[in-house]
This record gives sequence, C-alpha cells and structure tokens, in this order.
Amino acid sequence: MCTGIRFTDSQGNMYFGRNLDWSTSYGERIVVVPSGFMIRSAFGEDAPAAHAVIGMGIVFEDYPLYFDCGNDAGLAVAGLNFPGYACYQDGPVVGKTNVAAYEFPLWIAANFTSVDEVEAALVETAIVAKPVSANLGVSLLHWIIGDGRRSIVVEYMKDGMHIHDNPVDTLANQPTFDWHMENLRTFITANGDMPDAAHWRDAELSPFGSGAGMRGIPGDYYSPSRFAKAAFLNAHYPVKDNEVENVSRLFHTLGNVSMVDGAALMADGAYERTLYTGCFSARTGTYYYSTYDDPALRCVSLADCVGADATDLLEPEPTVWRP
Repeated sequence: MCTGIRFTDSQGNMYFGRNLDWSTSYGERIVVVPSGFMIRSAFGEDAPAAHAVIGMGIVFEDYPLYFDCGNDAGLAVAGLNFPGYACYQDGPVVGKTNVAAYEFPLWIAANFTSVDEVEAALVETAIVAKPVSANLGVSLLHWIIGDGRRSIVVEYMKDGMHIHDNPVDTLANQPTFDWHMENLRTFITANGDMPDAAHWRDAELSPFGSGAGMRGIPGDYYSPSRFAKAAFLNAHYPVKDNEVENVSRLFHTLGNVSMVDGAALMADGAYERTLYTGCFSARTGTYYYSTYDDPALRCVSLADCVGADATDLLEPEPTVWRP
C-alpha cells in the first residue's frame, strides 16, 4: 500500500512525495533519464525524452520502471496500488494513444510539462495490460499527477478512463478516489484548534492539552484512514518558504502515515512496512528519500546530471543531505 501528497511553497514551487509500502524491496534506486534518451514504446514509435526525468525505480533491460518521478518542467507522477478496481485494456485500442501500464509514469514525465497538458492527452489515451516481460505481471495501479498549480488522479477501470481533480492533493489506495473524497465528510468537525472548556451541568470539562480538535482523525494503516489523515495534515500544515522547511514538511507529513513492521499483516503472511519515502522538489529538481532501515535523507539533483550522455540511463550515487 502507499500514500502520496503534493503541496507548494510560498512561491508556488511544488513538492511531491510518497510512501511506498510493501513487505520486500525491489532493489529500487534513483534513476535519471537524460533529455534526449531514446525511449522504447510498446505500441508506438520509439521517441526521445523531451524532458529529463528523475525518480525512484528499477531498470529492466535498459528501460526505467518508475514507482514515482518528476521532470525538469516541474511535473511529477506516482503510481499507487489499486487492486480490485484497476482494469486495463486487454490490447491496443484503435484510434487511441496506447500506453502499457508499466510505461505510464515515464510516458507522463518524459513528454509533458503540466497537468493541463496531461489531462488533455489522456482523453485520447488507453492504458493496456501489457507486461514489460512475460516473466513479470502487470501492476494494478492508479496515479497522482501534480505540478505547481494542481494535481489530478487517474484511475483506469472496467468502464474506461477516470480523471479526477484532486483538491486535497492526496492519494492512498483502494477504494476509488471519489469514495475517499466522500468519506472525508466524516471528519468535517476535525481541526487543529484548542477547544474551549465544555460545561455539563455544573462540571467544567477542559481539554488535557493540544490535539483535542483532531479527535476522530484515524491513525491506523487502513487505506481510507491513511487518506483521511494525510489529507488533514496536508491541508493544515502551514505554508513554508524555503527548501529545507518544505522537504521537512513532506517527510513529517508522510511520516505520520508510514507503516511500521509488525503492525499490518498482508494476506501472504508478511508484514507491510514503508520501504521508502520519496520527495521530488520542483524548485530545485532534486529527489530526496529515506528508507525503512536508514532514516538519513539522501538526494540526487537533476543539476548533478547536466551534460550526461543522452544515450545512457543514469543511476547516480546519492549523497547524504546536509541542509
């Protein structure tokens, strides 16, 4: 399972991040696609990347499989688990731009500059259940896509493409995004204020301390609970100014919905945990991350990769972030 958020700083620069929750690592690491890198297409013609892309993923036969990524135009995308609801096309659809599910994050980040552009293109796009290899399955996902202005959620189901405006800039897992938004109405009385004392007959009942206004916001790891808590924290966190404050904001927010080993048993008998938390800063083109076993923040910037040979994928060695 996973949780993702997006927000902007006081100058309108986007910060976009996610938790990736699962029981075992995939060997993921930061991968950079240089602008001009020739990208193989499952259904169309191979084409060079219009934008440099940085994010977390794995490389399979020289093809980057991104869990989440951002580009040099400040657009970012993350895929989150969506089983039971995601349903792609069995094969390419005539008259549509056909994109294999595994291609979707790179297709977005390599080709577009804004959410508006993406949304317009998706109207004529079909997502196809083609695996990257016969030995690998097709991940059932939905996606949050953001830029400096807004974010959307893309869900491809039995009845086709669903594109949702995302006013809370938050995504978790199943059920559908519109269900999560309806569920937020359950928590409309929650706030971050210190409540006044209540009076029951002659008794004055004063709060024990701060946090009483949040009573009712869930703290478990169930997907609807993580969505509600992340949306609440993302909505109430004060707007910050600089890179250090905003990177800190993202990791603190997602830390409140990160999964701890031993608390959430999966159907296969393994425990789920937050393998990594990633943050893309559109302000600096930097990708920050921490892992379950090493909470130190590490980072790579697109600026570190300027001038790279466009014929090669890059897997740069991250450095420990020292703000």
